[in-house]
Amino acid sequence: MMAALLTAALTSPCIYHRIARLKLSGSLMAEVSLAKKVYQIVTWSSLVLLIIVLALVLRKSPPPDVAYDPHASARVEQKFTAAGQAKSAGQPAQVQLDSTELNSYLKDNLELPSSQQAPASGNVAAPVTAAPQSALANPASGPSLPDLNSSADGTSIEQVQSQVKDVKVDMDGDLVKAYVVFDFHGKDLSLELDGHLGAQDGYLKFEPVAGKLGSLPLPQSTLDAAVEKLMNSPENRDKLKLPDDINDIKIENGQAVLSYK
Repeated sequence: MMAALLTAALTSPCIYHRIARLKLSGSLMAEVSLAKKVYQIVTWSSLVLLIIVLALVLRKSPPPDVAYDPHASARVEQKFTAAGQAKSAGQPAQVQLDSTELNSYLKDNLELPSSQQAPASGNVAAPVTAAPQSALANPASGPSLPDLNSSADGTSIEQVQSQVKDVKVDMDGDLVKAYVVFDFHGKDLSLELDGHLGAQDGYLKFEPVAGKLGSLPLPQSTLDAAVEKLMNSPENRDKLKLPDDINDIKIENGQAVLSYK
């Protein structure tokens, strides 16, 4: 009799429902436990990834190995003077600058904080002054040498110089490789941009092909969007306008080539 009652109790629908609910509850607990573990793994992985990204950004990439020549700025001025004479004579005018001449000219004329420090040794010549005032004041007399001490809208470039601490430019084939060290809330960061330099409708044109913030490579989509915003923004458009007498600018065989009208 007792056996029959026990069998009836165990086989009743109510007991089956309870057992099913217990199994379902156990399954839900297992799923919740798995979800918590996945969440913890994702959280810690994201934190580790963020730390790696910050470490790469804060780690400056090594600058390009470019030479400095204290007499290079004078050679640059001579090249512009010769181009002006050729233009006045009705001949094609062109200026070619190698990496040493370009970097030396930038170092002597940008007046960055790093270049304003006193030389460590006495055998380094003082920075050469900017371009001859006659070439800058009277563009009609010949090709004008860009004035690096002021922007196109008359605003002093000192605000930019206070953040930019170093600029180096390397050229390889038809690529320009710009290296900039700038201050970001008291921390020096480096930015590298590789790309093609040119002119379009009287404005400077730059097409990026690679870039790094610190030691972190930047995606091509990010580079394209940043450069497009820089080139097309109204506040920067006038600053990218080339002098009226410059027809084209490009990198060719590791040299910067400026052609005049």
